[in-house]
Amino acid sequence: MIFRLRGRVLATAMVLGAGVLLAGCNSDGVSLANNAKANKPVPPKLVAEIQKKDMDLQSPILIRLFKQEAELEVWKQTRSGDFALLETYPICRWSGDLGPKIREGDRQAPEGFYSITPGQMNPQSAYYLSFNMGYPNAFDKALGRTGSQLMVHGDCSSRGCYAMTDEQISDIYALGRESFFGGQRAFQVQAYPFRMTPVNMAKHRNNPNMPFWKMIKVGYDHFEVTRREPKVDFCEKKYVFDAVPLPGSTQPPTFNAAGACPAYTVDAAVADAVKAKERADDAKVAELVAKGTPVARMNTGIDGGMNKVFAAHVPGGATGLSDEGASSVALASAKLPGTIPSHVNPPRALEPETPPVVAETPAPQPATRMAIAAPEQSSSSGNFFSSLARKVGIGGSDNTASTTPAARPPEPVQPKVDTAKRNDPRAARTASRAPAPKHVAPKAAAKSTAKSDTSRKQANAVSGAQPTVPSNGFDSRFSAMR
Repeated sequence: MIFRLRGRVLATAMVLGAGVLLAGCNSDGVSLANNAKANKPVPPKLVAEIQKKDMDLQSPILIRLFKQEAELEVWKQTRSGDFALLETYPICRWSGDLGPKIREGDRQAPEGFYSITPGQMNPQSAYYLSFNMGYPNAFDKALGRTGSQLMVHGDCSSRGCYAMTDEQISDIYALGRESFFGGQRAFQVQAYPFRMTPVNMAKHRNNPNMPFWKMIKVGYDHFEVTRREPKVDFCEKKYVFDAVPLPGSTQPPTFNAAGACPAYTVDAAVADAVKAKERADDAKVAELVAKGTPVARMNTGIDGGMNKVFAAHVPGGATGLSDEGASSVALASAKLPGTIPSHVNPPRALEPETPPVVAETPAPQPATRMAIAAPEQSSSSGNFFSSLARKVGIGGSDNTASTTPAARPPEPVQPKVDTAKRNDPRAARTASRAPAPKHVAPKAAAKSTAKSDTSRKQANAVSGAQPTVPSNGFDSRFSAMR
């Protein structure tokens, strides 16, 4: 097995960077071979599906995430060059509200377009396996948004992440790993609040995040009409999709997320197809609004969501913001796509003091904008993939340390009210004779309030279940190859 893995590493190096020499890879090869989770083969059932859909095992992948539907889609490139849907995985848990992540500690799972390089893969995650989404991207940074260590991982536990079961993340991780061995420099993750359909756009028409959602819907539409990975750039604090140089230009346009947009254009066929889809969608939204389509509730106070497949198997489980329909009895007896851990925490109401998350309204999207964002450059530890990336122009990624999930404090139990006793005159008379509550001295009350506030601040200061990429991450296992 060690020799086979060495061969795969060498093959990858030959594809990505000619002239890289193999030197002293014994220890790293053994380390990689001993990591059973990170090297688990793609399941035979998925391999058969890949072959059936005219794909190669190591062809590029693309991932789409949908909060409201609580689904993760894995798309894979076919031999024709287009992407086709390979598998849809129900999301076990995501946290926060519909809308993008704004600041560190807001429990929000990111929304937008992100690029995953080999250095963001974490085989030593505290949550079985994981990959870092790369939040904040250049657009997020231009708006001053903060946050770190936002993952897609296992363990079905989330405080700002997209959490799957261990079995699911094992499959997803293996597919990503194989795409890297096949030569893909980075795979794209598109994260949405919901499927960007006219029905959903009509339901959420009054949401303050709608300008942001309309902007990323342009990238969604690009992928829908082309079935190709959209190229993403940023300028003037907005997304730009599938930009190409102007005719006759010899230099590609240079983009700066916070700077002015350069001169560029979009392929006419792509632009026309996207505009046609936008017009049809807008007309349908207007029709649905005219028919009285109800507006979705905003700021419900529910912390995230869970796919109904999982909610049906959790005592007291609820789908939260993920699905408007309740889990059925049939789902409770259905086979689960993975193991739900005993510590799973289904969606529930947040504490009253938690403020609603509203995104800053971005500038309007230009009429000719179209959707891989070039992987963001970040610090490198000098490991194999990072060194190789610099040689061939691939973006690097920071590695981070694993964390342990923090338990949330239990919610206070509200006393039940006996309506019969409340309406009974005798009960009222008895209550009137009850001794008055003791007076609390102002100093004691103030001290008690201060202690309560301190406890609450300490609880809110705990960062969430965000597994991170340690320094011995995916690419550092090959550090001996130079």
